[in-house]
Amino acid sequence: MSKEQQQFLKQYTKNKRIIFLIQLLIIIFFLITWELLSHYHIINSFIFSSPTKVIKTIYKLYLEHNLFNHIFVTIYEILISFIIGLLISIILSILLYLYNSLYKVMDPFLTCLNSLPKVALGPMIIIIVGANTKSIIVMSILINVIVSTIVITNGFYNTDQIKLKLMLSLKANRYQILKYLVIPSSYKTIISSFKLGISMSLIGVVTGEFLVSRAGLGYLIIYGTQVFNLDLVISGIFLLIIISYILYKLVELLENKLLS
Repeated sequence: MSKEQQQFLKQYTKNKRIIFLIQLLIIIFFLITWELLSHYHIINSFIFSSPTKVIKTIYKLYLEHNLFNHIFVTIYEILISFIIGLLISIILSILLYLYNSLYKVMDPFLTCLNSLPKVALGPMIIIIVGANTKSIIVMSILINVIVSTIVITNGFYNTDQIKLKLMLSLKANRYQILKYLVIPSSYKTIISSFKLGISMSLIGVVTGEFLVSRAGLGYLIIYGTQVFNLDLVISGIFLLIIISYILYKLVELLENKLLS
């Protein structure tokens, strides 16, 4: 490795550490400010809670043996809906690329479905699937699939036109173009859609838990709202933020590994 490469890597590592340190300081500053504002009654601690109250509430859930049960239920629902939604999205995207007429027919419908609030379909999903975990997973898949399908399909259709013309000049059919050009060219788009898919799955699961659930972090938030325990509500939100960050980092590690 040359001197310039070593210098570049050192600078790159240093910049990453500085960025992480700044992010950490922002979080610490936010938590301290929140605690002080609540302690000195500048903000209403009943509504906005405080970091100490959140920690006490989470610890209480742990002592009652409820904490990990709610966390595992939510994570299980997220992962199941994410995996199923991703597989469906890839299959749909391939079909929409292979059959251009189908894509032209379905494109406006996909756009309309994407803009439709999926929670509006909640009562219908509950009636069809039942008031159970399945309806939560179905809700999450609906939110995940449409967005991921649009992103992956657009990636397929944005393949380099020069390479596409070269393949056509070599008498390649649409299936060969898809296999040897379109999918490899869209590899980054497909993998990047993992991040979008995991976040959409989390949103879908929490939305589903709001409607029908007896466990999970969404259930904790809606239950806390019903009994006016806003410390429980903020604690649920806080745990969701931590889970979303961990899942995002895991997907990022997977993305880096696959792209390397």
